[in-house]
Amino acid sequence: MRRALVILTCTAALVTACGTSEPAGESTGTGPAKVNAGVIAIVDTAPIHLGKAKGFFTEQGIDLTITPVAGGAASVSGVVSGQFQFAFGNTTSLLTAKQQGLDVKVVANGVSSTGEQGEDFSAVLVKPDSPIRTAKDLAGKKISVNQLKNIGDTTVRASVRKAGGDPSGIEFVELPFPDAPAALQSDRVDAIWVVEPFVSQAISQGARPVAWNFADAAPDLTVAMYFTTGRTDADLTRRFTAAMRRSLEYADGHPDEVREVLRTYTKIAPEVIAQIKLPKWPVEVNRASVQTIADLALADGVLQDEVDVSELVP
Repeated sequence: MRRALVILTCTAALVTACGTSEPAGESTGTGPAKVNAGVIAIVDTAPIHLGKAKGFFTEQGIDLTITPVAGGAASVSGVVSGQFQFAFGNTTSLLTAKQQGLDVKVVANGVSSTGEQGEDFSAVLVKPDSPIRTAKDLAGKKISVNQLKNIGDTTVRASVRKAGGDPSGIEFVELPFPDAPAALQSDRVDAIWVVEPFVSQAISQGARPVAWNFADAAPDLTVAMYFTTGRTDADLTRRFTAAMRRSLEYADGHPDEVREVLRTYTKIAPEVIAQIKLPKWPVEVNRASVQTIADLALADGVLQDEVDVSELVP
């Protein structure tokens, strides 16, 4: 999920450009519709890769190209500018885009927390000899997140509150996920927030989990979703959604095949793929959890105004 949790910034020039793009991806009637989807090459996006390999998109008359993107900002800007017809973006980035007035709408679930303490794909970790024993002890500490003012710091604060601590004094440090375990070992930070495969990597190096922030923030948290714009052909959107829903269902029920497909589009070592904790891929978006993230983000100042979640997730 590295950089998936990237808060959106969109300049006035981009917003202007977004409004001038024409709908794309419509079938010409002579063959399948060519669709370009902007997708981060991480564990979370295994279903779309698995669905393509299984032919689920072909069955819907879609010739799918999966284009790797750096993170949420690239996904949103790519869709609103017409580069992609569909893309994968984390919940906070999409809420931010909607707050900024961008034309984005969710078409399918993306990835969800398992909701299980100790068995999730996101965690806050400390050194084995750290005096920090629980999430409450994170209050006032220096914690790394991959992007400031996004789903990471929002959910870490939720963990601290749930444990009875005051998160207001936490100092968040922006640090890419791959660099976080080393930063912890060298005492540059007191704790790190990471997702798989970096959770398993850090634990193998001796790190100790003190909070499972996604599981703490909301039951069965919807972490990210697939989205498009209102300009995309309605029938194409329907067919993409159908293929994506089947892909999610298949991935959720076939973890061994998920681990196999991870070898085809990520650089995660095979021995790590074998031990990482996989997320959940339910077909339905948990709208209540999206609302919870919107409320937390507003309270923490990540969002400046209330967002009507029903406009983002129909």
